Amino acid sequence: MRDGEGDNVPLWSPTSDDIARARLTHFIADLTRRGVVPADVADSHSLQHWSVENPEQFWGEIWRAAKVVATTHGDGKQWTQTLVGANRMAPPDKTLGPRWFTDASLNFSENLLRRNDDHVAIVAWTERGRESTMSYAELQRKVAATQNALHSHGVAVGDRVVGYLPNIPEAIVAMLATVSLGAIWSSCSPDFGTKGVLDRFGQIEPKVMIAADGYRYSGKVIDCKDRIADVATALPSLQAVWIVANIENAPDISSIRTASLWGDMLHANATSKMPTFARLPFDHPLYVLYSSGTTGLPKCMVHGAGGTLLQHWKEHALHTDISANDVVFYFTTCGWMMWNWLVSALTIGATIVLYDGAPLAPDPSILLRMAEAERITIFGTSAKYLALLEKEIPNALSTFNLKSVRAILSTGSPLAAHSYDFVYKHLTHGVRLASISGGTDIVSCFALGDPTQSVWRGELQMRGLGMAVDVFDDDGKPLSGEPGELVCTKPFPSMPVAFWNDADGTKYRAAYFDHFPGVWRHGDWAEITAHDGVVIHGRSDATLNPGGVRIGTAEIYRQVEQIPEVLESLVVEQTMGDSVNGDTRMVLFVRMRGSAVLDDLVKQAIRRRLRENASPHHVPKLIVQIADLPRTISGKITELAVREVIHNRPVRNIDALANPESLALFKNLPELAIK
Repeated sequence: MRDGEGDNVPLWSPTSDDIARARLTHFIADLTRRGVVPADVADSHSLQHWSVENPEQFWGEIWRAAKVVATTHGDGKQWTQTLVGANRMAPPDKTLGPRWFTDASLNFSENLLRRNDDHVAIVAWTERGRESTMSYAELQRKVAATQNALHSHGVAVGDRVVGYLPNIPEAIVAMLATVSLGAIWSSCSPDFGTKGVLDRFGQIEPKVMIAADGYRYSGKVIDCKDRIADVATALPSLQAVWIVANIENAPDISSIRTASLWGDMLHANATSKMPTFARLPFDHPLYVLYSSGTTGLPKCMVHGAGGTLLQHWKEHALHTDISANDVVFYFTTCGWMMWNWLVSALTIGATIVLYDGAPLAPDPSILLRMAEAERITIFGTSAKYLALLEKEIPNALSTFNLKSVRAILSTGSPLAAHSYDFVYKHLTHGVRLASISGGTDIVSCFALGDPTQSVWRGELQMRGLGMAVDVFDDDGKPLSGEPGELVCTKPFPSMPVAFWNDADGTKYRAAYFDHFPGVWRHGDWAEITAHDGVVIHGRSDATLNPGGVRIGTAEIYRQVEQIPEVLESLVVEQTMGDSVNGDTRMVLFVRMRGSAVLDDLVKQAIRRRLRENASPHHVPKLIVQIADLPRTISGKITELAVREVIHNRPVRNIDALANPESLALFKNLPELAIK
């Protein structure tokens, strides 16, 4: 860590009262009292080490603490087999790979809908402010009506229902109704174009699609009805399309095949106040999530109901310390796994806050005003948002009352050290800042927060409980204190149960297990710290190798984006000559703030900061100003697409990008000409 002063002093430490109140503390105390763990397991890090050595016991205790609603086929009170195939991690084949809780049946929706009272379940905001609230009792009634409608269209166990929806309450209602029947839910946000949607939904052949007539973003109203009509026409498997009136009171849907209005459907089927639940095997498919698709057709990752439920409860209750009194927010869309993660907080009985719109435009303070108004206690966002907020509202602490917030979560990309400083000096005091990291592949996290331990600048607090996370060198040997490939060496319940249309598991094995046989390689360039925390240096497939020294892209971004004139940046290596024998040079693209210009003084400041705070290897050969940077629908900067463009190679799936037009900015740049 070379980011400056303060790295040897924690930015935040829990008080004795904080530790005593934490659900993690009570969990450890209960394990100790019952003799489940030895006496030397007394804190979160010792529990983490015990949990990966004793996975069957640990995940059994998570089941017990979560009070999972299920039917068991053993003695009727407890399962008899927690894990089959503990030493067989790689293959998804059911006869060879790991399987969890094989004699238990459950329903994901039933576990999320245990509460049925007037407590607020969902609060919905847009750029215009608060739009609606929904109690747990009202949520039950709407799920029941939607379930009836789905059943009337023949939706049954294993069928697919898809949402082409903004982050609105109807998406949650539709998901819960779908999985209550044992059907499978999948969703895309409405900023996906027609091809991007078809690349995803077309692979899984849905029976019903639920879509919004439009949405609002950055002060504009975007009508989606033409796109919905195109998608419906191209999906012959669809038997029904339900349109949510999100921007018009009575949208004209006559051009959309098999379409009806969501409101009419809900009214016609409101015959029951309580849904019913199909209890199915632990690993019955729950969600289909998708890879970004920037290098080809998106992979369809099938996640199981039981593994998702246990993993999310563990992360919410123990790592995030969420209880039924909390108000939980995460800035996300329905096309990002953090939406699935957020919704799971319903199983704890908390209130979740949805926001649909732009995070900074037209009002850069909208999310902070929302946090203040709703008294949000857990505020989740992206590293990019915090970095931009630092530039846009540097005096946020004096403007907004964020005393209700006790934890800020950040993911999507590595959180730069200067963003830690901003949060503690200029955004809010006394909160726990938890950078978390995992992915769509596991619908959860490999490293995340810890309410009982200190926060160190630039570090994720701990490896996930029950997650055998390590860092390997190129030869597959563990590393400590230096970067390498982030891996997981033992099974965990939220591994995908399969990839769609991958009967023999070839795609599944190639995605994670080809590099280190029998070990999950996640694709992150990471480091285990002296505090037993984790630093993420970027994606390993985007790491740089100037002069034979491997560098994570995040190491560069965290320095460059502290230059006041720079808004954000992207770095790639350019090959000079043929791809085998050519030398390479590091090229840094910078998007400037406002009317700022990349002149020689700014270039000198960038190079000086990198040399002094990182190393001479981190200094780019070329710095180029660019008007925009390509990003995925979930907001992640994509270095790989730029790398392809500057080498005159095709980007195979530009529909995976939120702003594909930005790629044209990188073509034929005179600065990149090889002399």
